Amino acid sequence: MLCLFCQGTMQKSKAPFSLDRKGYHIFWDEIPAWVCTQCGEPYFESNEVELIQNAAAAVDKETEQFKKSGTEG
Repeated sequence: MLCLFCQGTMQKSKAPFSLDRKGYHIFWDEIPAWVCTQCGEPYFESNEVELIQNAAAAVDKETEQFKKSGTEG
């Protein structure tokens, strides 16, 4: 497998991932990924992408609860 950016070799490893959206920030230190040995660019497989999306959806839902509780009373 070759990196799309630099054509370096990809190696199974772990990489950080951060997400900034809808008033919150999430940072994971180590998500399984393919990481380029030359430039360090990470590529996440579909399973990890789905887990990230599910986690973000859950936090979106909880964030909405914060917003609603802030407007009551």
